Amino acid sequence: MKLEIIATRVSDAVLAERGGADRIELVTGMLEGGLTPGPGLIEETVKAVSIPVNVMVRPHSLSFVYDKLDLQAMRADIRMIRRSGAAGVVLGPLTPEGTVDEEALKLLLGEAEGLDVTFHRAFDAVRDQLAALEILTRHPAVNRILTSGGKPSSLQGMARLRQLVQASAGSGTTILAGSGLTLDALESFLRETGVGEVHFGSAVREGGHSLRPPVPERIAAVKKVLAAASLWID
Repeated sequence: MKLEIIATRVSDAVLAERGGADRIELVTGMLEGGLTPGPGLIEETVKAVSIPVNVMVRPHSLSFVYDKLDLQAMRADIRMIRRSGAAGVVLGPLTPEGTVDEEALKLLLGEAEGLDVTFHRAFDAVRDQLAALEILTRHPAVNRILTSGGKPSSLQGMARLRQLVQASAGSGTTILAGSGLTLDALESFLRETGVGEVHFGSAVREGGHSLRPPVPERIAAVKKVLAAASLWID
C-alpha cells in the first residue's frame, strides 16, 4: 500500500517524508488544480528528500487539451525534470472530444523514457473512463492513473474505482485514488475499492487547507491504516 502526498514547497516534502509518505507529487498553483513547478523548486525538493518525487507537467489550467506549442513546452519541462533527478512525471493530455490524446501522449512518453509516469486527474474529465483505461494500458510506460472515479470525491466514486481496479488487474497500470479521502473513511474505502495506492492533499494538512503545510502525525495515521489494510486487501 503506497501513500502519495502533494507538496508545493520543499518543506512540504520534508514534512511528508517525516510522516512516512512513500512518494511526493510536486506541484505549484494548487488553486488552479496543479501546475508545473519551476526548476529551482524541483531541484531543491529532490535534494531534500530520499523518497521518490514525481513532478506535475501541466503548463496551464485552461484545459487538458494541448496545442503544438504547449507540447513543446511540456517536452522541455520533462527534459528539465529528468536532469533534476526526480523519479517521475505526472501528465494527462486529452482531445477536445474528451478522450485520451494518444498522439500527444506518445510525444510526452518519448521524452519521459525511464521515468515513472502517472496519468493525472485529466482521467476524471474523459467521456468514458473504461475506454480511456484500455488506451492507457496499451502504453506500458504509464505506471498509474490518478483518479477519483469520475466524481468530485473518491468517496463518491468508489463503485467506479472498484471497476477500474478490476479492469486494470494484470496490466501493469496501478489505480491511484485521490481527492476527498479522509482518515476516518479510509479503511472502509480500501475494503470497498481494492485500490493499492492513495493520494492525499488537504486531509493531512493544517486546518484541512490545501495551501497549509502537511502534518507528519496525520500522515503517520494514514500510513498506519494502510499498513493494516495491506494484510487483508486483495
